[in-house]
Amino acid sequence: MSAASPVHLSAKQRAWRRFRSNRRGYVSLWTFCILFGLSLFAGVLSNDKPLVVYYQGHYYFPVLKTYPETAFGGDFDSEADYLDPYIRDKITAGRNWAIYPPNPYSYNTINYFSSAPNPAPPSSVDLLGTDDRGRDVLARLIYGFRLSVIFALMLTTVGVVCGIIAGALQGYFGGRIDLYGQRFMEIWGSMPELYLLIIFASIFQPSIMLLVVLLSLFGWMPLAYYVRAEFLRGRNMDYVRAAQAMGVSSRTIMWRHLLPNAMTPVVTFLPFRISGAIVALTSLDFLGLGVPPSTPSLGELLAQGKNNIEAWWLSLSTFVVLVGTLMLLIFIGEALREAFDTRRG
Repeated sequence: MSAASPVHLSAKQRAWRRFRSNRRGYVSLWTFCILFGLSLFAGVLSNDKPLVVYYQGHYYFPVLKTYPETAFGGDFDSEADYLDPYIRDKITAGRNWAIYPPNPYSYNTINYFSSAPNPAPPSSVDLLGTDDRGRDVLARLIYGFRLSVIFALMLTTVGVVCGIIAGALQGYFGGRIDLYGQRFMEIWGSMPELYLLIIFASIFQPSIMLLVVLLSLFGWMPLAYYVRAEFLRGRNMDYVRAAQAMGVSSRTIMWRHLLPNAMTPVVTFLPFRISGAIVALTSLDFLGLGVPPSTPSLGELLAQGKNNIEAWWLSLSTFVVLVGTLMLLIFIGEALREAFDTRRG
């Protein structure tokens, strides 16, 4: 029998093979990773500052360092505006040259030299048009997508860690710990989450970290129920009782024996939790309860599309990005669920 025979493969290898056999989920995973990886370099892909400037025998890197206008032959000591035609002519005249990002706008760039009224429709200057303040929609989509995914990963990580700890303690020890934990979760889960967000948003300065903390207070509970059920089932297994009889510590049993077997629902639910976090941030930003107004956000763009019905490019482009992201995550989640289904060959 060859080494590649399924009999000699571990459970993880068999799950990976089943995941790869699901072409839709496998391609979706690579597509999502590539898009998110590119968004991490948003400052290089979309920025109103050149990446490199060669001016009068010297190299400048405006994307990394701030230079005054006088460094390029201007008249003022303030930071150079690289969208100004006068400055552009200076840094490209003669043997001087500059390398600009593919999209020469940042998320907060306002092109004061554009002749089109805002919000402006898509054109060769702004590929996806501008919003009602004159900011490039493509740049805000790139930065907004990055912010949404990073927020979702942070929220998911905190919720998974807290949910695993809470569920593991209740499921393994049981008794009063489980009883008091369940009653606490029932009372805490009945709290009006939206009202609390409105109250805290009116008291504190809105920020990403504040939203992560507030949403994490409630986001750990659904996962804790699944982990608790797995630990309740696993603590009565023979190998667990044998480890207890040998004097193995509870922490070692929970970490080495029970947790790996309880990770199947955790892993399969990860893409769905990420998509839920993205929808939560988008909804809060749409309602004005999320990040500050100047922060690039998909929800803020949707709110602008609602307020400017004639500017169809605002809603359409944001809708495509949001729905496309959620579809990729759902396909990944479905593939993971099938991959960890031991009933499949």
